Amino acid sequence: MPADDRLIVALDVPNVVQGLDLVSRIGDAASFYKIGLGMLTGGGLALANELKHDQGKRIFLDMKLFDIGATIEAAVRGLAQYDLDFLTVHGDPQVVSAAATGKGGSGLKILAVTVLTSLDRADLDANLIKPGDIHDITLERAARALQAGADGVIASPQEAAMIRALPEASGKLIVTPGIRPAGSATGDQKRIATPHQAIADGADHIVVGRPIWQARDPAAAARAVAEELPPR
Repeated sequence: MPADDRLIVALDVPNVVQGLDLVSRIGDAASFYKIGLGMLTGGGLALANELKHDQGKRIFLDMKLFDIGATIEAAVRGLAQYDLDFLTVHGDPQVVSAAATGKGGSGLKILAVTVLTSLDRADLDANLIKPGDIHDITLERAARALQAGADGVIASPQEAAMIRALPEASGKLIVTPGIRPAGSATGDQKRIATPHQAIADGADHIVVGRPIWQARDPAAAARAVAEELPPR
């Protein structure tokens, strides 16, 4: 039985060698992997290319790009040549619009970051983000990003249902980090949910890192997470 690609495993390890080892240990228990900034200097793009084209995995490149429009457009145009699946950019409308232009006719999906799942209202205050409930701000950022051309959004599981209800979210992707299987540690995430709850609330994909890659048996851990997901 093929792996459930609603589960995206975060390869939060330092380099290609450890990344390939982890993927090998997980085997057919997962088919979709996230490669982030932490591995960029450790050969992250090379790993993405190898997993995609040599092993047939789906790849989510989590770069959270943020820059002026021309730079975003050029960066996304370059990344689109790798034939990867998902790419994150910050959810500011001008950034999203530039990324949508940069991907051109490729199959790359641009996912907008709304409010990082490690942040709470106190963090937003420190960052001079306008007053208001963090869920409302996330919802507003999601709507604006989708209007600007995002293929989907990254949002905490706690906002998934509200975002799914937006008119702008029809046919769009919702990808939720901050997922912790029942009984696992929360780590640095402040807005979390179980795999089942996130999908039930409208997420298309969940991202799980530590509970899988820190497990003694990562393949068993990945299967256990997939088994928590609701039936398709």
